[in-house]
Amino acid sequence: MSRGKFSLRRQLLTWLLIPQVILWVTGAVLSYGVATHYADRVANESLAQTGRAIARQVRDAGGHLELSAPVVETLGADRISEAKLFYAVSTVPGELIAGNRNLPEPPPPPVDTQESISYSDVEIGGVAFRLATLYYPLPKAANGDGRWLLVQVAKGMERHEQLTREILLVTALPLAALIVVMSWFVQWGIGRGLKPLTGLKSLMEKRDPQDLAPLQLADAPEELDALTQALNHLLTTTNENVARQRRFIADAAHQLRTPLAGLKSQTELAMRETTPEGLRDRLNMVHASATRSIHLVNQLLTLARSEPTNQTSMTQVKVDLAKLIRELTAESVPRALAAGMDLGCDSPLLEAQINGNSALLRELFVNLVENAIKYIPRGSSITVRLNQEGDRYVVEVEDDGPGIPDEQKPRIFERFYRVNQNDGNGCGLGMAIVKEIAERHHGTVALLDAQPHGLIVRVELPITPVEAAS
Repeated sequence: MSRGKFSLRRQLLTWLLIPQVILWVTGAVLSYGVATHYADRVANESLAQTGRAIARQVRDAGGHLELSAPVVETLGADRISEAKLFYAVSTVPGELIAGNRNLPEPPPPPVDTQESISYSDVEIGGVAFRLATLYYPLPKAANGDGRWLLVQVAKGMERHEQLTREILLVTALPLAALIVVMSWFVQWGIGRGLKPLTGLKSLMEKRDPQDLAPLQLADAPEELDALTQALNHLLTTTNENVARQRRFIADAAHQLRTPLAGLKSQTELAMRETTPEGLRDRLNMVHASATRSIHLVNQLLTLARSEPTNQTSMTQVKVDLAKLIRELTAESVPRALAAGMDLGCDSPLLEAQINGNSALLRELFVNLVENAIKYIPRGSSITVRLNQEGDRYVVEVEDDGPGIPDEQKPRIFERFYRVNQNDGNGCGLGMAIVKEIAERHHGTVALLDAQPHGLIVRVELPITPVEAAS
């Protein structure tokens, strides 16, 4: 099941905006806490001032306590009404001097002689109030008789909640505006950062499919520059492969044209022959031309199959080089004898295991032996050797023929190149096939001079761990 496409822009926005939203929510919670704290502080200070103001109005009137001035006059009627203020003034224990008897039970008085005040949230008649409980020391209490004045003041929470909202709005709204501005800048920055990708996309869409030139992207960021370099490397490799294939097709067409043209000419001449002997000679020439054409086609197919750019994966199996060399040498002995040559095998190794493609390796060594038989004179000798040198197997095919001049050795591995261009027996692909197959097996091939004369073709193949074929 294929995964759905995703947008890089949306992912970047998501992962950048989510932390901002979290920060905004956290900031809002902290702002609410700060607002509540300062609203409580303002309400508590107001209640404390009100309670002290009421306590200062208490006077001793002939053995009993009373308010020297009504609370309405002290605080103002409007203030009491707007704030929904309730109060109670009493002695400790239990003697109400003035105020509301329905206020909640106060906590016990302090043990020392210092003023004490505490705050709490209460409900009176189903309405929320902020309550301040003030223990105010009476003058006689200061002399040690233990009497306290208890003042309770309860104020409605409406003003408190309004103040909380005002503080929250003052802090949260600028923070929200800042988040909005930051989000816009983030989106703008992402769009600007991804703009080179859009440019690369537009460049690729406008490019001709046949244009494999490297991409030129101005002012590319470091990450996109790395992608561009990778694409340019791919385009360069593709261009080289296409050029190689075109060159191969052109060379193959050129090489096939000659034997096919000769085959056509021979068949036309054979059709005009009137004697059996002449017809037989022409048919022999037709057969020879057809044989050379088949050999050329087979070599071309082998070369195409051995190229590293071949899309078909090379199946690797366990190959015994020692056994393969002995078998190929034995198979080629009849042909060597027919050509008047001495072909032998020299291999001290009883077994030489490597990973490789058995068909391609067989083709490699067949080409080496056939080239030696084909291009050296009668009466020559050919020796095939197999040895191990360090972590590599070395196969050498040595002959005592005329050899190859040093100036021509670098060109031997070129396709369709022949030392003797007038020799019509070969097609110039054998050594190119040898080189391609050796390199595909991570090996090398070299040409050396034999002593006193002749040529040594040296193939080195790495000894790799044996793996079962898939």
